Amino acid sequence: MTDHTASAAALSADGMPLKRSLNRALRRQKLRAFVLIAPLLVFVLFTFLAPIGDMLFRSVENQIVSETLPRTVKALADWDPASDAPPGEAAFRALGHDLVIAVERKTHTRLGSRLNYEASGMSSLLRSTGRDVEDIGEDVSAALGALDPAWTEAATWVDLLADPAWIAEQAAWSASGNRSGEPAFRLSDTASSALPDTAEIYGSFARITQQENDRSPTRQDPWHLVAITLVEEITATPSAAQAFQGDHALRLAAIAQADLPATDFVAAFGASNDRWATPTPWAVIAMYSAPYTPGYFLNAVDLGKTPDGIAPRPVEEQVYILLFLRTMWLSLTITGLCLLLGYPVAWLLANLPSRQANLLMILVLLPFWTSLLVRTSAWKVLLQRQGVINDVLVWIGLISDDGRLVMINNQLGTIIAMTHILLPFMILPLYSVMKTIPGTYMRAAKSLGANDWSAFWRVYFPQSVPGIAAGSILVFILAIGYYITPELMGGARGVFISNRIAYHIGTSLNWGLAAALGTILLLVVLVLYWVYDRFVGVKNVKFG
Repeated sequence: MTDHTASAAALSADGMPLKRSLNRALRRQKLRAFVLIAPLLVFVLFTFLAPIGDMLFRSVENQIVSETLPRTVKALADWDPASDAPPGEAAFRALGHDLVIAVERKTHTRLGSRLNYEASGMSSLLRSTGRDVEDIGEDVSAALGALDPAWTEAATWVDLLADPAWIAEQAAWSASGNRSGEPAFRLSDTASSALPDTAEIYGSFARITQQENDRSPTRQDPWHLVAITLVEEITATPSAAQAFQGDHALRLAAIAQADLPATDFVAAFGASNDRWATPTPWAVIAMYSAPYTPGYFLNAVDLGKTPDGIAPRPVEEQVYILLFLRTMWLSLTITGLCLLLGYPVAWLLANLPSRQANLLMILVLLPFWTSLLVRTSAWKVLLQRQGVINDVLVWIGLISDDGRLVMINNQLGTIIAMTHILLPFMILPLYSVMKTIPGTYMRAAKSLGANDWSAFWRVYFPQSVPGIAAGSILVFILAIGYYITPELMGGARGVFISNRIAYHIGTSLNWGLAAALGTILLLVVLVLYWVYDRFVGVKNVKFG
């Protein structure tokens, strides 16, 4: 009887074991809770974590060099960037091949902008060379045309190198009159095996002509680079002509027997810009050819990669460490001033009768009803040398008209304006905590013999520390990321690192450096947060 009762007690109403029933109910409860928070989780993921992840990736991503100059990067693999001489002819030839394709795709300008972040002048060098590189080999194309006029016709190159099936598809598409659905270019197997280098270059030409220029390769003369490669390949391997038949075999055999001009890529690049005869641009390409680079982070701390290793930037270019230190110092100063000014106001709010406290609270919240830009502009009017404050000081005789104070376009202007803007963020946490402190504590301390100062310092102040902690960390985090007010009020000496980040994102478009600066700023804040938690304790932060 006892065993039967115990067994029955271990079952739920539906006959399921009680333990299993409880576990199932708990799983349902967790699932419902997860469904409720899922939208917020997705929102945080895509608006907070994803941008941070993208920022971290951009701060090390450097694939544009290897993608734009793949042959050049490969040719420079065995060259020492610390060398006193430029690389050999193979590197010049590889760069010529890469730049012809990059110019057609219009990616050489982006590459120049990227390398210009590391070495001034790389952008103009690649732009000017890009204008000249298309003419390299013009004499070879002319010599081929003189040898056989058929080489001046686009159809000759198509018949030699394109897949016969593609040629038929292209003809049918052209006859149909459709402007869309053009068959994608395909190389012939014969050309790919007998003339692999020529086929590769011509394939790039044909695909770029179709995809980038929206034209048909059957009606476009190939690049001079294709003619250069064909002449070099047939001259080196005359037997390749035997893989073809008919007129193509005869034309290729004629090239092998003819004395056609050779292309000197070293001389061609030297004629375009004599900087290519020095190792400097080649060293920049070699050092920043890896798909991922620490270069942005090095620049963010006033360092740079050199052929001899990591070295400090020139003194006139060292700005970021100073900006980081200035940002920390000014943010701490503004936080301290907000605490100094906000503590008495919060105490008054917490201890005045409700009517007076409500009126004072309206005055505290009033700045929130005015645009940040308007408030900053108002301070600019007040603080300028011909502004209201200087006029009043001159009128009452405290300063002379020639001795007007300089209070904008410097650190003082930034401190004054940001302290005013961030002061409510200090007052509100302080007020919310002070409001919970019973007034009886102070009266009890005085009744036990403490004077006003001792009662405040030993009884009231320790209970307000959570509000101080909350307000300080809130103001500091906001101050360290401000850029509108320092931009308008700080001039050259009062701007923050956030102003430089905004400049690189919106003006110089150096997103990699901006991401690196943002990442370092984030790490600095996290370290300061850890120190704050270690000595103050985040658990002491309360908002009331």
